[in-house]
Amino acid sequence: MKKMIIAGLALFLIISTACSHNSNAETSSQIDKENNKRIEYAQGDFTYEAIPETFALKVTKDGTTETIAEPQKKRTVTNLKKTATETSWDYPDDQLHITIKKEAKSLAVSIHSTNPKTSHFEWPRVDAPNYTLPISEGKQIPKNDPAWKKYFSTDGEQTMNEYFSMKFFTLNKEKFAISYVMPDTYNNDILFQTDPGIQFSINHTFSSVNKEKDYKYQIFITDNNPVAIAKNYQNYIKDHHQFTTLAEKEKQNPEIKKLYGAPHAYLWNSRVLTEADVHWNKLQKSINNPMFDWMGTLLDKYGEDGSAEYRTVLDNIKNGEMYQYEKNMILNAFQYTLQMPQLYNPDIFKNPDVTAKKYIDKGIKNLNEQELYDLNKHLIGSHIQGLTTPINDWGQSNSTAIIKEMEQAGIKNAWIGLPNWVNGLMNPLSVDAAAAAGYLVGPYDSYQSIQQDASIDWNTASFPDPTLYEEATVENEQGDKLTGFLGKGRKLNPTLVFNAVKTRVDGILAEGIGFNSWFMDVDAAGELHDDFAKAHPTTQKEDAAARMKRLDYLNKKGLVIGSEGGNDYAASHIAFAHGLETPVIKWDDPDMRENEDSPYFVGKYGSMDGKAPTRYSKIVPIKDEYKPIYTSPVYSVPLFKLVYNRSVITTHHWEWDSYKIKNQSGERRLKEYLYNTPPLFHLDEDTWKLHQDDISANMKNWTPFQQEALKHEMTNFQTLDSDRLVQKTEFGSKLQVIANFSNKNFSLEKNSVPAHTALIINDGKITKISTDNLN
Repeated sequence: MKKMIIAGLALFLIISTACSHNSNAETSSQIDKENNKRIEYAQGDFTYEAIPETFALKVTKDGTTETIAEPQKKRTVTNLKKTATETSWDYPDDQLHITIKKEAKSLAVSIHSTNPKTSHFEWPRVDAPNYTLPISEGKQIPKNDPAWKKYFSTDGEQTMNEYFSMKFFTLNKEKFAISYVMPDTYNNDILFQTDPGIQFSINHTFSSVNKEKDYKYQIFITDNNPVAIAKNYQNYIKDHHQFTTLAEKEKQNPEIKKLYGAPHAYLWNSRVLTEADVHWNKLQKSINNPMFDWMGTLLDKYGEDGSAEYRTVLDNIKNGEMYQYEKNMILNAFQYTLQMPQLYNPDIFKNPDVTAKKYIDKGIKNLNEQELYDLNKHLIGSHIQGLTTPINDWGQSNSTAIIKEMEQAGIKNAWIGLPNWVNGLMNPLSVDAAAAAGYLVGPYDSYQSIQQDASIDWNTASFPDPTLYEEATVENEQGDKLTGFLGKGRKLNPTLVFNAVKTRVDGILAEGIGFNSWFMDVDAAGELHDDFAKAHPTTQKEDAAARMKRLDYLNKKGLVIGSEGGNDYAASHIAFAHGLETPVIKWDDPDMRENEDSPYFVGKYGSMDGKAPTRYSKIVPIKDEYKPIYTSPVYSVPLFKLVYNRSVITTHHWEWDSYKIKNQSGERRLKEYLYNTPPLFHLDEDTWKLHQDDISANMKNWTPFQQEALKHEMTNFQTLDSDRLVQKTEFGSKLQVIANFSNKNFSLEKNSVPAHTALIINDGKITKISTDNLN
């Protein structure tokens, strides 16, 4: 990695905990005692001064005075009151009442609005040499850093719910750190300024739909290092009963244990009838079968793209053309029609087999989703008998075969995610195989958007209740409906769709499909809304509570629950999260998202060949300007892991799996060990063959490492060189990881850490993780 020196970035001095060489393993009670030992990081021996006219705020500690809230424009002040420990006043023009109170270990600030209409108040505005911010996993940002200044000059406003993974932000002053901790981040926007250096302010919206008009901070002084900052916040959430360990969650659901040491893999078994399942040499003679014309009729009537291309392919096959294009079109047509409740036509399927006849007799309208797919498989399979492999063999080459090879490779634990529940319901044998292997397996699900006429490809945006589109969607204050993902449909109000969640989930599970996990899109990612619809006004707090209600509903079904993001309002409700360690990179860059000729184009959502879409499988570089923002270890600090290592397992967003970024796989692997971040992959037949040896070899180290790391708090983090390219984390008192991201070897006491290498030191035993050959 290119050598990077940050001018003006203070080195955080942390006393390293010596590695114990006691050969006796720690008992559970010893580990619990170690984890539950409370250390106070908040330093209450300070005084404060508030200047009501400008709402500037200063603190003095050990003779050093720092401004922790910059002065704003002067306001009219009334009702000013001061005591030895409390200051209060009113801003009559803004209809605000301010209270500041010195407590034993913190400074409490309360801003109360008496305005019933929607109003805004910007405070504090802060300025510091450096900032420690819970942006995704965590960042340290120097005030004058050119990369971050450039980034904030174009992305200067961020929604705090989405941008911060935890409810605090910290100013690194010269001699101590100031942490603003909030009870929640609802209705807060962060406004960054970059001239001359980075500053920011918090703009709070007192929404008219929210009758709770209080906006609060608890301000703490700690030592100026990320461990003290994060552990002080951990004490805060523990004091407010907002911390639940994985061990506690495991008591409610023992299946969570299967996450420990597991890689996370999305398995793209998107076709139940694969190329390997069709006897292509027989297709030309069968192409005049009326079933193929009927499939075209169904595609015309119910398919999003119609049947013109499909019918051209039928003509091509009749003329002897059987290339990959033709094969893909036929297989895609099968996949679409296999999902259609309209497939059964007695004039076409005159001799259904015993299984199909059983379903027909039951009544197609009475079938659940899995029964419908089984009916359609048997209708087609029995009708074109001899043209395909037996029905029970369909789809196994791109699913069950991969799972069995993972088992044979010695991978004992894994989380397997399916891109959609349909993949499981159409191929229950693959789900059973994953569960039998001891893996967690579950579908991706989403309740973010609803579309009036959702396509088969976007079934998460489809709901049987037609009234939801008008009556359960979010409005802004102007009465406009918020549009759904990618500008399609509308955003759902989660307080109004709990019955729809139950209907969908119960329907998916009706036949006992072997799902033991569930991935819920968006719910932990911070995308929360005030709904101003007169019929159902809803606050962001109520929005979040409704999302947690549906997560808890899934939890009570014994499923291991994960969600996108992992922001800590959801920490007690989920076991794992995708998106904190590598979030979505620069969503609005056209070179990455639109310009297909760009070397940075990340790929398409769709897959013509049924394999992992290029959006997830294509290896691409990212622009140099984005590396400091998203991937560089120089700016990263494990804030979330210092707080939640024993509570939530977090990894990359599915757009940016462990292999996705060109020439960074090695660097990211070092960080996976350093931060206790599971590798995440997208697997189909091709990507499994490509990465099989590397995945299998890495799991021999990863699985025992994480199983040990999850027993402990992350107790320490420090940088060991001036360039911040050699870093160390500690888990408990006996497990350390030292990662060397630089291009040169590093010597530490008796250990040499080669370039591009991590050392795992567990009770004196050293395991070396080399990444020289990974990229």
